[in-house]
Amino acid sequence: MQTVKLEAIDGGAVRAFVARPQGEPKGCVVVAQEIFGVNDHVRWVLAEQYAKAGYLAVAPAFFDRLEPDAQFGYTPETTARGRALVDRLGLDAPLRDIRAAQQQVGRGLPCGVVGFCWGGTVAYLAATRLGLPAVGYYGGRTAPYLHERPQAPLMLHFGEHDALIPMDTVKRISATHPDVPCHVYPAGHGFNRSGHPDWHEDSARTALERTLAFFLQHLRHD
Repeated sequence: MQTVKLEAIDGGAVRAFVARPQGEPKGCVVVAQEIFGVNDHVRWVLAEQYAKAGYLAVAPAFFDRLEPDAQFGYTPETTARGRALVDRLGLDAPLRDIRAAQQQVGRGLPCGVVGFCWGGTVAYLAATRLGLPAVGYYGGRTAPYLHERPQAPLMLHFGEHDALIPMDTVKRISATHPDVPCHVYPAGHGFNRSGHPDWHEDSARTALERTLAFFLQHLRHD
């Protein structure tokens, strides 16, 4: 795992964590963090899910714009702190950082985005605003942006037993975008967090298989 500095179009500068595959990369996957920053879970996603699958994987540290090196575990206090940071940060700045990661780290490679929790909504907006193929996992803040139309292929994953995202919301997302694959798993929120109580191995494995098939299809070299 290495870190590099990204400079976005608005002058913002953040670190990005980069995991490289063995051999030539199939493409670049930008990982959009949860509200807990680029913590151990996100670095595991980089190395064990995407670099291992053959992608150049990069996670911009979005919180560096407000609080350098902010990364948290999972407690009520850190959850409140992370939510406060994303409320201050907004969504435009992370999208600029994703574009910077695409241009400065993934230069010359087909690029997609995968995001988790808050990052799942960031991934959705990467498809609607940046035109990048994207996959969102349990993006609880997506509903206010359903009027935005995807400009690139999009896939979404949700947990049937997610206490933060009611199934009515998932059904509304799916009904609004009937052409977007919207998968529901017998799991709760955070089912891709390896080593966490929310981890659901079968759901995480199936979602990853679908996501890798999605990127294999949509991240093609010209």
